Amino acid sequence: MKKLKGSCLCGAVTFEVNDEFKQFQLCHCIQCQKSTGSGNASNLLSSVKGITWHSGEELIVRYDLEGRSISNAFCGKCGSRVPYVSQSGELLVTPAGLLDEAPTILPQGNIFWPERAEWYDQAALAKPYDKFIE
Repeated sequence: MKKLKGSCLCGAVTFEVNDEFKQFQLCHCIQCQKSTGSGNASNLLSSVKGITWHSGEELIVRYDLEGRSISNAFCGKCGSRVPYVSQSGELLVTPAGLLDEAPTILPQGNIFWPERAEWYDQAALAKPYDKFIE
């Protein structure tokens, strides 16, 4: 079984996950927009036993939002989202952007599509650039 390495932005939190994901969903719900500050969350879902922490596990700060099924886990040094176990305890949620290489599974769906940000459709048509433009 292939393992994929991942880390937070500053590199303090490092891990490996088994490349055996059950789902790869792009979630456009309002909760994910607010929790990521972006148009969607790109989450890989797998077995809770599919992760090995290499460093920084003690730096992780977790927030469970009362009355909602969503959680957030962050590196306490840089604020990057990091993998976490769902509130039900049944799934490991890994933000796809943390991985150093692409998983075998491709995105399977844009879930909660009707809740997508009003600008999302136009963003997909925006001109691409190789770097930040001023």
